Amino acid sequence: MKLPSVASRITLITVAVSLSFSLSSAAKSDGKKENQLGERVKQLSDWGSKRAVIKMNGDKYRQYIRSTPRNYSVIIMFTAMQPQRQCSVCQNVNDEFQIVANSWRYSPSYSNRLFFASVDYDEAPDVFNSLKVTAAPSIMHFPPKGKPKKGDIYDMQRLGIQAETMVKWVAERTDIQIRIFRPPNYSGTITLGVLMLMVAGFLYFRRNNLEFLYNKTMWGCAALSIVFAMTSGQMWNHIRGPPYAHRNPQTGQVSYIHGSSQGQFVAETHIIFLLHCAITVGFIMMNKNPISEGDVRKRRVLTVIGLGLVVFFFSLILSIFRAKYRGYPYSFLIR
Repeated sequence: MKLPSVASRITLITVAVSLSFSLSSAAKSDGKKENQLGERVKQLSDWGSKRAVIKMNGDKYRQYIRSTPRNYSVIIMFTAMQPQRQCSVCQNVNDEFQIVANSWRYSPSYSNRLFFASVDYDEAPDVFNSLKVTAAPSIMHFPPKGKPKKGDIYDMQRLGIQAETMVKWVAERTDIQIRIFRPPNYSGTITLGVLMLMVAGFLYFRRNNLEFLYNKTMWGCAALSIVFAMTSGQMWNHIRGPPYAHRNPQTGQVSYIHGSSQGQFVAETHIIFLLHCAITVGFIMMNKNPISEGDVRKRRVLTVIGLGLVVFFFSLILSIFRAKYRGYPYSFLIR
């Protein structure tokens, strides 16, 4: 058996030493990354124990959200809460986002797998620019590995701003189930109680004259009001909680009509309600004219006015329908 030469033995020793140094360096590097990850998780946990939604600036975002490795998810709300920004919907979204974060904070399954944070435009405009966020409020999920994808951006216009909808989206992105705990709100109960007391008091003082309860006009107006409220989308507003209107952050233009058939604004509901009322008044003027039978001229004038109301406002409501449902082929007077 031929023994290796001295040079060969020196080469083998050199390779072994280099390999040991490489393994040692890799182990130290991995240990250092694990220590840094542990420190980040500990810091986020400390902040999360003090407040459910962690406020972040540019430095904190880069250190705790963009740095790797990560073993936790972060849900960030990008907002503009300063008064000069005049973001009316930002406060509503912030309230619902706080409910989601507090529900997770006090949940029995709470862990350091998920954190909630917020970034304000006036405190970290560089973060908005780096992520190309052009509208506020906006909610985004940052997964433990990789960059956010299209599904990691919460579609607020389609899903609404209710906390119950947000937790479903969070469960889809993180596989973490959150049960919503809303703070008790007795304003509705108090309002209903006061209303019932007022009605009871009114009926008590009018107990000797209750003929108004048989007034068909009063009951007809009440029934029409309920119909108008339902057909204009008041129940949809109650469920989804949309903003009153939308202000373009770049041009400052305010939109009262939502541009999609999948959403609407509160102001849009009020507009549709008034249009329905105007059309109904027009039909009433055409069909049930209060002028006496003998005054034919006045009857004709009111009938023509009623017809004009129906034609104009029906054309207007049809044009709004065409604007929301792209490609609808029919129109009348107003396009």
